[in-house]
Amino acid sequence: MTTTSEETPVRRGGVRAEERALAPDLARGIMLLLIVLSNTAFHLWAARRGPSGWQPADGSWLDHAVQFTMIIVLDLRVYPLFAFLFGYGMMQLFLRQTAAGNSERGAARILRRRSLWLIVIGLLHSTLLMAGDIVGYYGVLSLVLGLVFLRRSERALKRWICVGAVLMVFFAAQPVVSALLRGELGTLGDAGAEPGFMAYAAQEGNWLTAAHTRLETGLFVTFLASALALVGGGYVVFLLGFWAARRRVLEEPGRHRTLLRRTAVIGIAVGWLGALPAALAHVGALDVPADAQSEEGALTLLRDVTGNAAGLGYVAAVALFVQWWTSRRARVGAGAGVEVGVGATVVTAVSAVGKRSLSCYLAHSLLFAPVLAAWGLGLGEHLSSWTMALFAVGVWLITVAGAYALERAGRRGPAEAVLRRLMYGAAQGKAGRVAKAG
Repeated sequence: MTTTSEETPVRRGGVRAEERALAPDLARGIMLLLIVLSNTAFHLWAARRGPSGWQPADGSWLDHAVQFTMIIVLDLRVYPLFAFLFGYGMMQLFLRQTAAGNSERGAARILRRRSLWLIVIGLLHSTLLMAGDIVGYYGVLSLVLGLVFLRRSERALKRWICVGAVLMVFFAAQPVVSALLRGELGTLGDAGAEPGFMAYAAQEGNWLTAAHTRLETGLFVTFLASALALVGGGYVVFLLGFWAARRRVLEEPGRHRTLLRRTAVIGIAVGWLGALPAALAHVGALDVPADAQSEEGALTLLRDVTGNAAGLGYVAAVALFVQWWTSRRARVGAGAGVEVGVGATVVTAVSAVGKRSLSCYLAHSLLFAPVLAAWGLGLGEHLSSWTMALFAVGVWLITVAGAYALERAGRRGPAEAVLRRLMYGAAQGKAGRVAKAG
């Protein structure tokens, strides 16, 4: 008796080397540098904080330059980049599974298993090392959005993207407009609230006490913050990743050059301009009430909304670079000599980090927390913004070297290998054979 693919779905394993596209991997590799830099602020647990409660407010002119740059380029700008790439990768996996003969329901089941394990990994990560873990947060978002949107039409995706954008702007603008109408815009927020970096417990000398705080923060970020994102339209960048993957925007950047150019220019400009008032106020170049600079203040709300545009702009800029890079290599060939050789090594190494993004993300915390936190060696007490930034770049370079070594050896990252096993189980080998035969 013959059965349909819905009744006996064909299974295949994860992405194979020849199926990977350079742009998503390179973007993930660069993203991890931006993430490790943006995570430096809460490790400076002995520094004096300003009204924003996040970036330190003390230090030399070089420290202030680093703080200014991070507020404009990184803070609230990197996680939208992560969300887009996460959604893009989800849809890629779904499309690969269905193209190999798996049913849509079977492919969704694999992704659902992946989301659940990411939630577990994220909570372990936040409890043991880093309270601001985002793996569990996106695990929850991917679980819900995957159930609802993976099999929806492009028209439905576009409609819900528009709904999410409206919700996001409304929830950000509503308190600002209300305070403006009352003439109390400068008092919106609370500069006296507990600084946000305290929730990461890097300043706690006892590891168990710190772990308790980190677990509470991790549960809040994973479940409550993700629920607020779903209700308040924060899912919109995630769905844009779904839509872009269906259009193969990052696999074929040459076909989407106009869209990518507009997104890069407009997105980065909007994102950086939206953060400029907060950055100027932080370094004292703009006189703004302390409440407005706080984590619930008008300047932070402006940074949050415009950060989504910046994240999309960063992805588009990387895709444009990849299009230029691949066309240049094809044009000049072997005649480029050492210049192309060095450039190719750098691109390969950074994209190797992107292929092993989960392993490298977790490695950052292994190299950061025990060295910097008060419960560890406590080095964070003695660093400033610019020296901490150098430390972060060094940590990222260590992961680049490790990922490149694994790439040369043809091996996956350890976290990716474990996750793949949890997703596909013993059927992975059989799935790979079925897919290859098909």
